[in-house]
Amino acid sequence: MRWLGIFVLASLLSGKLLGAEHGVIIAYHHVATDTPPSTSISPDDFRDHMEYLRDNGFTVLPLDRMIESLKQGQQIPDKSIAITFDDGYSSIYETAFPMLQSFGFPFTLFVSTQSIDDNQANYMTWEQIKEMSNAGVVIANHMVNHPYMLERANGEDDQQWKDRLRAELLHAEDRIQSNTGQSHKYLAYPYGEFNTAIKGMLAELDFVGIAQNSGAVGFHSDFLALPRYPLASIYANLETAKTKLDTLAFHVSKLTPESPVTNNRSPSVTLKFEPGNYNREQIACFANSEAIPMNWINPEQGIVSLEPTESYSGRRWRYLCTAPAIGERRFYWYSVQWIVP
Repeated sequence: MRWLGIFVLASLLSGKLLGAEHGVIIAYHHVATDTPPSTSISPDDFRDHMEYLRDNGFTVLPLDRMIESLKQGQQIPDKSIAITFDDGYSSIYETAFPMLQSFGFPFTLFVSTQSIDDNQANYMTWEQIKEMSNAGVVIANHMVNHPYMLERANGEDDQQWKDRLRAELLHAEDRIQSNTGQSHKYLAYPYGEFNTAIKGMLAELDFVGIAQNSGAVGFHSDFLALPRYPLASIYANLETAKTKLDTLAFHVSKLTPESPVTNNRSPSVTLKFEPGNYNREQIACFANSEAIPMNWINPEQGIVSLEPTESYSGRRWRYLCTAPAIGERRFYWYSVQWIVP
């Protein structure tokens, strides 16, 4: 891959080839001004993001290099970023692709294959995707029909549901491989939704799962549900994005409950924070910008229960936990995803 060779040479020259156990994955959809605001960033704002990465010591890595290095416990350059796009919209090819080429930045496209097969309006064609693939873009899986993966069809039992998802996942992977020659076995969960059964299916098939709950990724991340920062709508603002781009990965385990799926509008969760370059006393957790009460069950072992007192609305929400890094103007960042199907 041409971009990977450029990255290695530049890293050797700058002395940044090794150095960190963490990176950040960012997600975009539309790069346009006439598309749904909730999933859009304007071309001008997108260029501002790329200029900020270029001018502030970031290394933009191909997603496959970031994932495989971190999975194997191999360090990557500090302040590493992987750029991703979901769905396969036309504006990615028409606007983002040439802009990223001008910066020399690699990126990944997660495609829902049926929209491409059907030549759906406002989506790329397989010819355009193949052109990007030939230029070094990582092409990966976003299912066939961009489904709500948690939803069952009428009369469908658990086994039929899992068999249907498995067939759709593998069919999408086959369409990508047939048209581009690539098969990374990376799935970006549509809408960022998953549960333990879906993660188990990915583990059986040796896939990596990529979600949409925010946070940095590191050696100890859950590679069946890696976090990403969506940077669209109000989150496209560069001033707020700067903090996210520079975040560090906690070594944290979610002890209970195991699944993000809940019917509770105020669920508690127990987490275990391993030692790091931060003070546990400075960990703070939030939802809807309000602090969540924290009950330290075992402070010496870093075990804490988040016990919210308010009820949350919507199909999806998350709890965010942060702590300032000692001696740096950076934050550790972790989020807990909740889904009410």
